[in-house]
Formats: sequence, structure tokens, C-alpha cells
Amino acid sequence: MTHRFTFTAGAIALLALAAAWLGWQWFFCRFYVPPGQLAIVIAKNGDPLPPGEILAREGQRGVQERVLAEGRHFLNPVAYEYKLYPATHIPAGKVGVVTSKVGKELPPGEFIAKAGEKGIWGSVLGPGKYRLNPVGYEINIVDAISVPIGYVGVVTSLSGKQAPEGEFAKTGQKGVRAEVLQPGLYYVNPRQFQVDVVEVGINQVALFGKTGSGVITKSQIATSNEAITGLQDNLLAEQRARRALYMKDPGSVVAPPPASAPKATPAPKGKSRRPAASEPEAAAAPPESKLQAEPAFILNQFVEFPSRDGFEISLDMTVEFELLPENIAWIFRNYGDLPATVEKVIMPQILSISRLKGSAYGARDFIVGEGREKFQNDMTETLARTLAEKKIIINNALIRHVNVPMQILSPIQQASTAQEQDLTNQEKQNTAKKQAELNTETSLIDQRRQQVTQETEKLKAGILADQSKQVAEIGAETVRRVAEIDKETAAVQAEKITTLGKAEADVIRLVQGERAKGDQLKIKAFGDPSAYNLYILAQSLSEQLKVNILHSGAGTLWTDLEKSGFGEVGGARLLQQSQKPAKGPAPKPAVP
Repeated sequence: MTHRFTFTAGAIALLALAAAWLGWQWFFCRFYVPPGQLAIVIAKNGDPLPPGEILAREGQRGVQERVLAEGRHFLNPVAYEYKLYPATHIPAGKVGVVTSKVGKELPPGEFIAKAGEKGIWGSVLGPGKYRLNPVGYEINIVDAISVPIGYVGVVTSLSGKQAPEGEFAKTGQKGVRAEVLQPGLYYVNPRQFQVDVVEVGINQVALFGKTGSGVITKSQIATSNEAITGLQDNLLAEQRARRALYMKDPGSVVAPPPASAPKATPAPKGKSRRPAASEPEAAAAPPESKLQAEPAFILNQFVEFPSRDGFEISLDMTVEFELLPENIAWIFRNYGDLPATVEKVIMPQILSISRLKGSAYGARDFIVGEGREKFQNDMTETLARTLAEKKIIINNALIRHVNVPMQILSPIQQASTAQEQDLTNQEKQNTAKKQAELNTETSLIDQRRQQVTQETEKLKAGILADQSKQVAEIGAETVRRVAEIDKETAAVQAEKITTLGKAEADVIRLVQGERAKGDQLKIKAFGDPSAYNLYILAQSLSEQLKVNILHSGAGTLWTDLEKSGFGEVGGARLLQQSQKPAKGPAPKPAVP
């Protein structure tokens, strides 16, 4: 009884302790981390942190390294406390650059941290939600790299050992890399890599005589994704700021084109327009696009040279050049960005070649004749050959306008105007002459048309008459042929009748003749016509005829019968007596 009571009391005590523990956990230790947040845990007891450490591990006092995600948690409020922080949310088109505040110090000269080191992580956080301890790690959200269409991204590594001079940087080296980024979205650490976007394809250098020159870059193609458009706008704005630093000449600025340059016409919706050769500014982007055309880089340089006859000549010209994607990294490493390339390479060659080639032509050659075209072709060929060694392709060097001193331009213009007026008058005379010839030819054509019509009617009448005549002749010939056929048919019929009659007569004659011959032979065989006749008579007698032969002497009744015409047969008299008249045809008469 005592043991049972003790067991029951112990069970009740255990249940009470369990209920007390559950009540403690549920009512005092329970807490929630809301969605989109995290909780850091601070231990109130434990070993102190080593010098320089800010995150505690299990058994150490201070901010714990691990964090609690959203949801229900239980934490002893006596030994721990917690604080809520928002989780890091990185939207699309952004990257998170992580700076670690814990770990070993970086080696001198390095700023990209490896695992277990303090500093900037080389890898970045892409779009998503992250729960890194905000006490030990700092996350800076920056734009991803969105390379627009028509551009490539030149990558420059900012960390590592410097690459050898004249060579591209490899993995772990600092410098320009050979591989470029094609148009698209890239999650790149901007603290580790710098990306410069450079136009590819055709661009222009427009020279406006003594007013200066400008680098015309291509307009952008609109995109339907507003977020990507914003990224590209930001990237191009950063690139424009960098290009301002590339311009080493104090007189060179980044500004809109000069007032003398005509404005480009906006392209139709959804399309981009390539600027004409006479336009010193690129075509504007579609109105709905937030991407704006790159501004022209105005340079304090212009084409001016003395002509062969000593006059000062200045040119307004446009040079179309092309940069291929596979050559961009090499050009960027050796010369810099687009404005630097134009200023250091393209412009000096344009100025040098134009002055060298232009000094061989007289001022008149740039106004009239084939000299201007020849100069343009010669300059384009020489410029293309020179810049091809620097991996820059020259498509055209177009002269838009030639500025010539008025003291030579005015006489040439007047002479040219008079010459053109004379040519115009000659052309008017030629036109009038041609018009008269045309009228004459038109009249001849009408006359010939009527003649042809009459001849056609005549030919039609002749053809109809000939057809009627041929039809009549064919009808008469048909009748004649029918008559001939009928005649031949009648002759054949008559001949047939004659032949058949003759054949029948011959048959009768031959048959009767042969019968007569047969009778003659029979008479001859009997030796006497009377005997033959008796034979014939005997042949014609009925089979029912009975003959009785009676023998008697002379002077009897039977002897007297000789006088009645009966003959003798075998020395006896024949008595013919018929029981009934003989039937059958009458005997034929004997043939003598």
C-alpha cells in the first residue's frame, strides 16, 4: 500500500513538472519571427569572445553566429535574448555585394576575401531572399550589368597581380581581359570587375569645318522590359561619366553637337534608323524608349589645309568607322574607350591624311570636276589601309561641304553658273528638237496604224473569199467523186449480173450437155434406142407390178398379141398386166 502511494505521488510530481516545463516553454520561451525577417540570438552567459571577434559560437557570450528564420522558436529568456532584423531581399536585375566583418585579415594589397577572410566576397548574391547575420556581414545591393544591344562589355579585373604589359589579364590577374560580354544581363561584382560598354558596329566622326568635330555614336534599340531599360540607362550614364575622364584635352568636353549640326529625325516606333552620311548626329531612339542616344563628343579639331594653288581649304566631312566585337578588347586595352580611341587614333589619321592628300589638289578641283570625288576615294582608301593595322575598319570618308575663299569661289560659281545655264539652254533646244521629232514620229505612227488597219481588212476579205472558193471547189469535187463512185458501182453491179447469168447459163449448158452425153453413152451401151427406152420404162415401173411369163405356141391367143406392140423377151412374149395404174412421173422420152 505504501509503495503504491509513493508511485502515485511520484507520477503526479512528474506530471506537474512536465506541465510546468511546458507552460514555461509555451508562455515564456515561445516567440515568432514574422515573414521577411530574421532573428539574431544574443547569449547572456558563456566564455568571452577572443579579441577582434564579433560573432560568438556555441558556449560563447555575445551575438551568436547562427540566425533564426521566420517561424516559431523557443528560447530561454534567462540565458538568451533576440532581436529582429529584416531579411535581405535582392530584386531582379540587382546583385548583392557581401562584405564580411569576421575572419582573418587580408594580405597586403588584396581586397577580395576568400573563405574565412575578412573583406569583400568575390562571389555575389543573385536575386532572391537571404538571411545573413547583419552584425557580421554587410550586403550592398547594386545594379547588375545589362549590356545593351549594339554594345559589348569590356571586362577589367581590379584584383590580383598586374598582367604583363601588352598582354590580356588571365584568371587571378589585374588588367583588361580578352573576353568581352555580349548583350545581356550579367551578375558581376563591381568591386572585383569593371565593365565598360563600348559601341560595336558603325559609328561616325563628323568634322564641321572650323567649328570643330564630333564623335557620333549609335542610338539605342528600345526594350519592352522597363527594369532592363533602367539598368541600361544607369550603365550608360556611368559610362558617360567615365568617358569624361578619358578626354585628356582640356578643350574637349562632353556636350551636345554644335548648333550648325542638323538634328536627326526620330525613327519610327519599334525601329532604329541609321543616320545618313550628311547627318552629323545619330538618329534618335524611339520615343517610348528611356534609352537616349549617346551624346556627341565635341573635339577642338577640324580639317584645314592649303590647296596646291595656295588657297585655304576647310572641309565638312563624315568618316564612318566600324569596330568589330572581337577587336574591342584589344582596342580598349591599347587606346581606351571610344572617345579616347577617336582622339588618339582616328582623328590624327584623318587630319594627317586629309592635309597630305588635299594639298595635291587645286581649289578649283574641290568645286567642279572630278577632283572632289577623286580626293574622297583616295582619302577613304588610304585611311582604311592605315587604320586596318589598328583593327579599325573605315567604310567611307564622305565630304559634305567644302569651304573655299570667296575670292576664288565667286568667279568659279559665276562661270559654273553660266556654263550650267548654257548647258540648260542646249538641253532645252535638244528637248524642243526631240519634241518635234516625237510629234513627227507620233503622226507617222498614226498613219501607219491606219494603213495597217486597212491592209488588215483587205487581207480579211481576201481570206474570206478564198475560203468560200475553196469550200465551193471542195463541194463540186465531192459531187463529182460521188458520181464517179456511183458509176463504178453500177458497172460493177452490171458486170456482176452478166457474170452470174453467164455462169448460170454455162452451168445449165454443161450440166445438160453432160446429161445428154450420159444418155448417148447409155443408148450406145444398150445398142438400140428401143432397148434403152425399155430400160427407162422398166426403171419407171412400180415395184408392185407383177409380170407373168407364159409360153405358148403359134396360132394361139398369145401369138396375136404381138400385133398389139408387145415385144419378145428371151424368145417368149411378154405380158404386162398391171394390178393398178403405175404411180410416179411419166417416163422421159428417149434421146435419139
